[in-house]
Amino acid sequence: MWISKQENWKKPSRSVSGAEYCELQCKYPQAANLYQKEDCAQNHVSKYVEEEGFSEPNMANSSRIQNVVPRPGFSALHRLRKKRKGQRLRDPLDDLLLKTLTSQRAMEERFLQMEERRFQRDLDVEERRMQLEQRRFELEREHEFRMFNVFAQMLSILKQSHSGSSSSQGLDFSQALSEIEGMGGRGSNLQEMRVRPLAKRRVDMHSFCNPSGFQRSPYLSARGNFANIFQGPTEEGYKAYHADKYDEEKNPNGIINFGTSENKLCFDLMSKRLTQADMNVMDPSLLQYPDWKGHLFLREEVARFLTYYCKAPAPLKAENVIVLNGCGSLFSALATVLCDPGEAVLIATPFYGGITQSIFLYGNVKLVYVYLDSKITGTNTRPFQLTVEKLEKALQDARAEGVTVRALILLNPQNPLGDIYSLSELRDYLEFAKRHELHVIVDEIYMLSVFDESATFHSVLGMDRLPDPQRTHVMWGITKDFAVSGIRFGTLYTENQDVANAVASLCYFHGVCGPVQHKVAQLLRDRDWINQVYLRANHARLKAAHTYVTDELKTLGVPFLNRNAGFFVWIDFRKYLKTGTFEEELLLWKRFLDNKVLLSCGKAFECSEPGWFRIIFADKTHRLQLGMQRIRKVLEEREQEILAEEKEQPCQSDQDGKADSTDEVIFVSRHQDPTCGSNSSLGDLIGLLQQQMRSSDWLQKNTAEQFAQEKPEVYDVFSKLVGKQ
Repeated sequence: MWISKQENWKKPSRSVSGAEYCELQCKYPQAANLYQKEDCAQNHVSKYVEEEGFSEPNMANSSRIQNVVPRPGFSALHRLRKKRKGQRLRDPLDDLLLKTLTSQRAMEERFLQMEERRFQRDLDVEERRMQLEQRRFELEREHEFRMFNVFAQMLSILKQSHSGSSSSQGLDFSQALSEIEGMGGRGSNLQEMRVRPLAKRRVDMHSFCNPSGFQRSPYLSARGNFANIFQGPTEEGYKAYHADKYDEEKNPNGIINFGTSENKLCFDLMSKRLTQADMNVMDPSLLQYPDWKGHLFLREEVARFLTYYCKAPAPLKAENVIVLNGCGSLFSALATVLCDPGEAVLIATPFYGGITQSIFLYGNVKLVYVYLDSKITGTNTRPFQLTVEKLEKALQDARAEGVTVRALILLNPQNPLGDIYSLSELRDYLEFAKRHELHVIVDEIYMLSVFDESATFHSVLGMDRLPDPQRTHVMWGITKDFAVSGIRFGTLYTENQDVANAVASLCYFHGVCGPVQHKVAQLLRDRDWINQVYLRANHARLKAAHTYVTDELKTLGVPFLNRNAGFFVWIDFRKYLKTGTFEEELLLWKRFLDNKVLLSCGKAFECSEPGWFRIIFADKTHRLQLGMQRIRKVLEEREQEILAEEKEQPCQSDQDGKADSTDEVIFVSRHQDPTCGSNSSLGDLIGLLQQQMRSSDWLQKNTAEQFAQEKPEVYDVFSKLVGKQ
């Protein structure tokens, strides 16, 4: 071996000159080559150390690297040869080590993320558990209060039995039991009381949410997560309809939409008018920011339009007009400027459910319900009639709970009932609001959709004198009356300039684009076309469609309210519910949807009685015919099922299920008169009490002294009944 001939050859400890290196290379060529290779290795290691960021102390621990130290005096010949050899390839082990370190770092980050998610999930589970525990506690207390009411009613009956006759005793019991159980018809239960606890007179956010399978999003705030799960009871059907729309040619087995309040009868008239030459103007001013209340030319035209069609006693002023992109935005803006978060507005049920989203979800303003029912109490009364007495009771109940009520909402014509308020009724409602210093928001969006000459619409703006003009605000839009629900346009008229300016400040978020404002102004200006062409055709088509649907309902023996305004009929399907609950109502609604027809169930309008549905009739004849065939199929199948399940119905009138037509309403007598249980006795009430006691340990964990501290007013009544005071 050549190394043995080198006389203990070693690399010099000092730097060598070029001449010395040449001499060594001639004498020991292989050793010089080895010296060169080791020097290249040293350079390679130094570069790797710099790239990977190893510290010098760590590098100093390696004996091999210590030997490969820089040689500042290395020869120019060696550097020249390194350049000639070219750049060496990078060692694959370097890439492997780098990838290993990167993967390790990524795994550590992923592990930390998983730990954070696990901690967050545990926190969410604990939060849900606490919410469920709180809800269970509230339900227990409500149950206890109901059971105590049963005690009080039974003691009242026992006390009256010593002074009254048996006949009056039976009447008192029937009324008491009706109030306790909420019996407006067969099948009602304690969980669906018509006379609801005060807490139930406010909007319950849980009834509008779908928390099943929901996980809190880390990207949203608490309000954002709530909005994420917020939905109306029929949102599922609306989504299903858009995924499977009926089309006569492309999708004849699709869903027919009788649930969304749209006028589909006049698309031909509106399409022709909106594409005429005077509509297609693109002025530079229309492409700029307008006055946030709306362009002046549009507000002037709206004022003239409302003056004419509302029959205002004096010309309305453009300065009192504000334009927004739809009445939903108007509800949101008015709720925001009239109420603080947590305050409330009064509204009669059933009502258009979209108001809940506009007011409650958007502005965190509560809704205090004024529950209306279908009972006819006298010759001058009608089903679901709003009275001042009902408004007073709902307002006082809310104030007793500490809820601040700021406003009253009136829908005229009413959606979904189709009622048109008389002038005397409107005056009574406005006087009630004035007494209690409440704002009144009047929605007249169906103002021009009264399709029968026998019915007369009275606008609030047409009254000779408003009881409180500074707190009266009127809304209208073109969406319904002009069959253009896709054009978002609504207008507010208010004489209160503070309210007008506050709402206008929100128009930055809810404005209408300039070209649309021009089109609407041109449309409202064309009075001859509106009166001679559009309204005549629209009213005739609405009346024909309404007649067809109501005749079909009469043939089926289905009760309904007979009204002449709007696009809808309020139908009574209660005889197709065996138990008369909202759960069964929802099952019937889903059954219609499964048979490819979309309706709106009463729960979507916060109706107090299960079984009422709204059907939209403002549609083409072939869709009405097919949709009614599908409805008939579902009802006939359901009727056969009920007949098969129970052969005889107790307390059933001979006229049950048959149409009894009047000008006001077609109504089933069974649902009008709940006194078919008048043969009930004290034993029934005792049985009800026993059922309540079996479902709770209230007597074991509560004492009279404790109850007296928690509910002293109820305890005083109880004490008087038993004769302690």
